[in-house]
This record gives sequence, structure tokens and C-alpha cells, in this order.
Amino acid sequence: MSRITHSISSTPKPPYYAVILTVIPSEDDAGYHEMAENMIQLAKTEEGFLGVESAESDLGIIVSYWNSFAAINRWSQNAFHQSAKSSGKSIWYKMFRTRICKVEQEY
Repeated sequence: MSRITHSISSTPKPPYYAVILTVIPSEDDAGYHEMAENMIQLAKTEEGFLGVESAESDLGIIVSYWNSFAAINRWSQNAFHQSAKSSGKSIWYKMFRTRICKVEQEY
């Protein structure tokens, strides 16, 4: 799996939301890097998007930040996002878990 690098997101004063995608990548990463970069660029245009951070090796973690739970729901309905999730499940990830949490404090 190609390594995607980003800086630490500048997020607003809490509360806001984080969507944490944790994956164990499969051996087949063909097209993954391009899809991930395209998805990040598209997410940046979504109302309520605050930023993204990722780290990848044997375990991949991608955290996206949103100003509301409603914004997360809208993003989850995006057709490109749904297609990428489907490809992740069937091609790029051996295992995955998505968690959504409300950030109450940061320091």
C-alpha cells in the first residue's frame, strides 16, 4: 500500500467529529493511492470538512475531521465515496473498521 503523507490538521476549537478508518491492507494496492488522493481532494470540497491525517504501514489509519455528524452523513452518501468504500472492502483491505467519535478536547 502506498504511503500517503499529510500534515497534522489544524482543527477548530472542539467540539467537532472524527471519522477513524483503520485498515489492514491487502497485497493488491493497484489504484489505491490514486483513489485515496482523489477522495481527499473531493472531501476538501464538502461542506463541513475540516482536515485529514493518515499513517500507513502494516496497519493503515486515516482520520478525517468534520464540523458535524450531519456533514459526515452527507459525505457517506457521496457516490465516489461509496464506490471507494466498495473497492476497499473487496480489493484493498483484508480487514477494516470505521469509528466515528466526537472530539471534546484537544491539546
